[in-house]
Amino acid sequence: MTSINTAIEGLRIPSIALGCMRISEMKPEVVLELITCSMEEGINFFDHADIYGGGKSEEVFAKALKLSSFKREDIILQSKCGIRDGFFDFSESHILNSVDEILKRLNSEYLDILLLHRPDTLMEPDEVASAFDRLQKSGKVKHFGVSNQNPMQIQLLQKSVNQKLAFNQLQLSLMRSGMIDCGLNVNMKLDASLDHDGGILDFCRLHDITIQAWSPFQYGFFEGVFLNNEKFPELNKEIDRLAEKYSVSNSAVALAWILRHPSGIQTVIGTTKITRIKEMAKAASFKLSREEWYALYRAAGNVLP
Repeated sequence: MTSINTAIEGLRIPSIALGCMRISEMKPEVVLELITCSMEEGINFFDHADIYGGGKSEEVFAKALKLSSFKREDIILQSKCGIRDGFFDFSESHILNSVDEILKRLNSEYLDILLLHRPDTLMEPDEVASAFDRLQKSGKVKHFGVSNQNPMQIQLLQKSVNQKLAFNQLQLSLMRSGMIDCGLNVNMKLDASLDHDGGILDFCRLHDITIQAWSPFQYGFFEGVFLNNEKFPELNKEIDRLAEKYSVSNSAVALAWILRHPSGIQTVIGTTKITRIKEMAKAASFKLSREEWYALYRAAGNVLP
């Protein structure tokens, strides 16, 4: 069973979410099996976006859920909007229209969480604030957040928005740990000391913003998975050692490394296999020691100052 990482206004959110980007071409009956398995493992948090499968991922999810006995209040639905074909759009009209279409596809009266999908440099904060107010007042969205935004962008938006921006979805893994690297190499003239994200990790901790880690098994920007990859022998050797120690899969160890961080990071897993869901759910059943966490970090090629 997964642990509870975030409790906000009565919304108890597990430490692991099932990402639904890859379900668009699956049959509802098969997706139902994924949903059922996730629920049995304590993962009642499902992450969507309006661009996943061109909206089909949300549609097939709704069809699958209709075949189940689960009640709407039993699950946490999150979706994202703002990415369009060739540009970003945080205009009030687009946000409102996107949510209406998302709810229609999900066959739901409300979203538990809405995230703005990546930054829009043409964003007018007051327009976003108006959209959020209307969505909250109508009951269509309960909670709000962003994705891939730095501290200044969040502060700029929060200045106008009345609702707390409670979530920030960011790419993070053992092999893509820049937001951690820069904090360990302060006052050093090293590549690892370069802060590309404006201190986003500490900022989110200071402001009680939950980070949701996407692509927790990727290295680079969608360059591939580091698990069982011959390019990273030392890392996989250390992961396998810990997997054997805790009697879990290597993927559970990789997730546990993220969950070990005291900021209460959640992880979004994008698997479409039941066996993988069961394996990864065990990441919340054990806690890496400080020594083990740093051993993995070093095995990933990082040098401590």
